[in-house]
Amino acid sequence: MSAKPTPTPTSLTPAVLHRLVQEGRAPRLLDVRTPAEFRTAHIPGSYNVPLDTLREHRAELRSHLDEDVVLVCRSGGRAAQAEQALAGAGLSNLRVLDGGMNAWEAVGAPVNRGPARWDMERQVRLVTGSVVLTTGLVGVLVPGVHLVGTALGAGLTYAALSNSCAMGVLLSKLPYNRGPRADIRTVIAELRSTP
Repeated sequence: MSAKPTPTPTSLTPAVLHRLVQEGRAPRLLDVRTPAEFRTAHIPGSYNVPLDTLREHRAELRSHLDEDVVLVCRSGGRAAQAEQALAGAGLSNLRVLDGGMNAWEAVGAPVNRGPARWDMERQVRLVTGSVVLTTGLVGVLVPGVHLVGTALGAGLTYAALSNSCAMGVLLSKLPYNRGPRADIRTVIAELRSTP
């Protein structure tokens, strides 16, 4: 049985964050997932600033994030990227929710829910599996087609090693995954109006 990895110093466990929320001492919560993911389920009181929007407007956001900030995504990867982007803009009061929304929900913490959608990881598995299955079957009749599946396998290996996913980025551009566009002016207005 392997030991659970300890969170990095810049992370916050769901249990600690939940306690802070219950005590009325919640830090500013920025959810960096896509608007569609955010609408499906998010921590009450969090703000949706998708990772691409955050990267593009980090200088504008910096002046509105003077208190403690916790960055949230599905499992922690995108939130860590957001932390790097904001730290590069000069913010030092940043933490990442350890394990993301998956861990938040696992501890039974409150969640605002909207219409159900397939999460990005599930969509990537569906597309990848379908392409590999199809090219494997067609490859029986057409020599060389099976190499498409091999290329996808190489892409998934790279995605795991680099903690990025080109297919996920492409799928996030589909209308199903976009949801309403995050408007930076609206986000900043919300950040200003909240104590």
